[in-house]
Amino acid sequence: MTHNLQSKSTLNNGIEMPWMGLGVFKVEEGVELVEAIKSAVKHGYRSIDTAAIYGNERSVGQGIREALADNQLTREELFITSKVWNADLGYESTLNAYKTSLDKLGLDYLDLYLIHWPVAGKYKEAWRALETLYKEGKVKAIGVSNFQMHHLEDLLQDAEIIPVINQVEFHPFLTQKDLLSYTKEQNIQLEAWSPLMQGQLLDNEVLKGIADAHNKSIAQVILRWDLQHGVITIPKSTKEHRIIENASVFDFELTLEEMEQIDALNQDHRVGPDPDNFDF
Repeated sequence: MTHNLQSKSTLNNGIEMPWMGLGVFKVEEGVELVEAIKSAVKHGYRSIDTAAIYGNERSVGQGIREALADNQLTREELFITSKVWNADLGYESTLNAYKTSLDKLGLDYLDLYLIHWPVAGKYKEAWRALETLYKEGKVKAIGVSNFQMHHLEDLLQDAEIIPVINQVEFHPFLTQKDLLSYTKEQNIQLEAWSPLMQGQLLDNEVLKGIADAHNKSIAQVILRWDLQHGVITIPKSTKEHRIIENASVFDFELTLEEMEQIDALNQDHRVGPDPDNFDF
């Protein structure tokens, strides 16, 4: 399935997306972020995930431009994602938000544009805007983030285009089995944010035992578990050694028993907001 950092998942519209990318949540504008992106691209990453609300699209854009120049790559060789924020959900406002993100990033198009949160009564109009952007060729693929099964079912009642991605909180304490099955049935690719649970899993004894058996870190074991479940991941890091470590997950395989041991850690425990109960 996945052999290296350039291995890709084919999304339901035929576009290919790398199985692993760099997330930049909570990384501020500035040199550290620019350097993190340059470092990631240098070490083989081809996917970068940001969002309007992160407030760092300008630095992400700068990092992309410098990385392309340093590595003699073309824009088409990278896969760039951003997301429309809740305050901009609506038809015209979402179209405008897309343009604003492009301007900040300094790009002509995005590979993937997502609705960041399923704000009740607003996400359908926003989805119509994403469909327009897609039909006009302004974005390569469109999807959603933080959608539960009932949100997806609701969206699909009126949608002309099926989302290619649902990016959700997903880690060994929140395995979302039903959602994973449902998205597979609908041919929507699941993508994990906070795959390492913001570092809270890095001293778990079960994971430590499995990691030791493979001579790998706990982070590498979790990211490998994602891959073997067919879930795209975007671990966040700004440190070069971590960026390299996170990518070193293609040279070992977890056994079925180990996969089941990790699945059994589930507690339905979130570190992020609940998609059914948020107020922003």
